[in-house]
Amino acid sequence: MDPHELDTLVRLRQARDLIDRAYARPLDVPTMARHALMSPAHFSRRFRAAYGETPYSYLMTRRIERAMALLRAGTSVTDACMEVGCTSLGSFSSRFSELVGESPSAYRARRHEAVAAMPPCLAKVHTRPARDIPSRIREAGRGAAA
Repeated sequence: MDPHELDTLVRLRQARDLIDRAYARPLDVPTMARHALMSPAHFSRRFRAAYGETPYSYLMTRRIERAMALLRAGTSVTDACMEVGCTSLGSFSSRFSELVGESPSAYRARRHEAVAAMPPCLAKVHTRPARDIPSRIREAGRGAAA
């Protein structure tokens, strides 16, 4: 791997780490791209090529994962939405339902004893939004075939 490519991957990783740490803050692609020292369009293309999804999709998946934990702990849907950095309850609920397969209210109302009995590291893996892992595998497979 040439040094330029390695540098690009390091900067993409730093931007992804920013998303993981600051998911609840207002983040947009231009801000993430500045962090990676790239133009927004170039950053979006390179991020998708490296991680199999757009930066915004990755951000929303992190937000939904955190919201799932908050909802399991009894936080209201509105409070969970705001705490993870979403500003529109409607958009949050739509994205949550798309990724998890049920509404935030239904998810909150459901019992989660099995998750409560798991160590946090396993709970995080087993409660990841259903579309998250398969979409990454599917997208990575397309990139590898190209």
